[in-house]
Amino acid sequence: MSILQDKKIVLGVTGCIAVYKAAELVRQLVKQGADVHVVMTQSARQFMAPLTFQTLTSNPVVTELFTLYEESKISHITLAQRGDVLVVAPATANIIGKAANGIADDILSTVLLSTRRPVLFAPAMNEAMWDNPATQRNVQTLKDLGRRFVEPGVGDLACGDHGRGRLADIVDIVDEIESMLSPEDFRGVTALVTAGPTQELIDPVRFISNPSSGKMGYAIARALRHRGANVVLVSGPTTLEVPRGVQAVQVRSAQEMAAAVERHFSAAELVIKSAAVADYRPRVVAVHKVKKRDGIVSTLDLEPTTDILAGLGAKKGSRILVGFAAETQNLVANAQEKLAGKNLDLIVANDVSRGDYGFGADMNKATLLLQGGITVDVPAMTKQDLAHRILDCIADLRARQSDIPDEPA
Repeated sequence: MSILQDKKIVLGVTGCIAVYKAAELVRQLVKQGADVHVVMTQSARQFMAPLTFQTLTSNPVVTELFTLYEESKISHITLAQRGDVLVVAPATANIIGKAANGIADDILSTVLLSTRRPVLFAPAMNEAMWDNPATQRNVQTLKDLGRRFVEPGVGDLACGDHGRGRLADIVDIVDEIESMLSPEDFRGVTALVTAGPTQELIDPVRFISNPSSGKMGYAIARALRHRGANVVLVSGPTTLEVPRGVQAVQVRSAQEMAAAVERHFSAAELVIKSAAVADYRPRVVAVHKVKKRDGIVSTLDLEPTTDILAGLGAKKGSRILVGFAAETQNLVANAQEKLAGKNLDLIVANDVSRGDYGFGADMNKATLLLQGGITVDVPAMTKQDLAHRILDCIADLRARQSDIPDEPA
C-alpha cells in the first residue's frame, strides 16, 4: 500500500504560470490514494479555474477567507487541522514572505499561520526574485521554523529568461511528501545498498550480464532515505535516476562493486545486497573487439567472481545483513540454504521465472525468510511498496536486537 494511501493533503496554490503543473501534482497524489483538498489564492484563479481542481480531487476548492467549509465549519481552521501535511505548490515569493513574517490576509496565508502540521513549499518564480536577499532570508526563516522546501529547478522561465526558479519536477515534490509522511524509524542509521546488474567484459564491446534493472535496489534506497537513513547506493549499470538525498557510487563489474562495498562497509549499520552480481567472468578480456571474420571461440574460459555477500557475512558483526535470492525453482529451499550459508539476518526470495514480476518489472512478489525458520509471504505489489515491507521487517529485527539485555559482567 502506498505511503500516500488515505492521507489527507491540503494543497495551497498561488498565482504563477506553474499552476498548470499543480493540476498534475494533484493527479499524481490522487492516483496514489491521497485525499487532496485545494486552497487557491485570488491570483491563482487568474491562471486556472477552481473547477479543474474540484474535478480532480472530488472535493470543494476553498478560495475565500470568509466562507464556511462543509456548511458550518470555519474554513481556515478546518483545513489547518485536517491535513496530514500542507503543501504549497507553486509557492510564490509573496506567499513565502507572508508565511515567514506571520501575515494572514487571505485564506492560504491564514491556513499557514493556523496549522501545526508539517508544511512543504515548492517555490516557482523568476530567478531574480528567487535570488533576492529578501526571498532568501524568508526561506531561511521558514526552514528555521521547521518548514521544508523542494528547491526550484533550473531551466527556461515564463519570462523568457533561463535560470533557477522553475517549479521542481512533480516526481520530486511527491517524493518529498512521501518522505514527510513516512515513519522515521531509520533516523541516523547508515545503510549500504547495492543494486542493478554487473557487466563482465569479454572484449571492449561485449560482456556477460543479466536482466536486472536495479528497480528493487533503487526503491529500497529511496524508502530508506524517506525513513531517515543516510544511504550509500552502490549501483551497477542502470537507466534509473539516483533517488534524491542518496549518495551513489557507480560501478560496472563485480570486482568494482566488491571494492566499493569494502570501502563503505565499515561505516554501515545496515547492508542490503539487492544487486544481481555475475557469478563468473572471462578469465582473459580481449584487448580489441573480436571481429566476426576472426571467428568467435565456441567456449569462454570463465573464472568465479568474488562472492561479495559471503565475504560480508563472515565479518558482519552486529550489523544487519540482508540478501536477495533470484530463483527459478525450489524458491524457499534455495533461499534457506543461502540464508544459512552466508550468515544473513534476512533474505528476500524472488521467483524470476515469471515475466510479470522480478527482473525489469515494476511489480514484485517475494518471500521473506529470517533466521529461526520464520517465513513471510508478501503478495504482489509495486517494488516501492515492497521496499517498505522489507524495511518494516528490518525495523522489527532492529527492535528485537535492542531488547536483548547485555551480557553480565
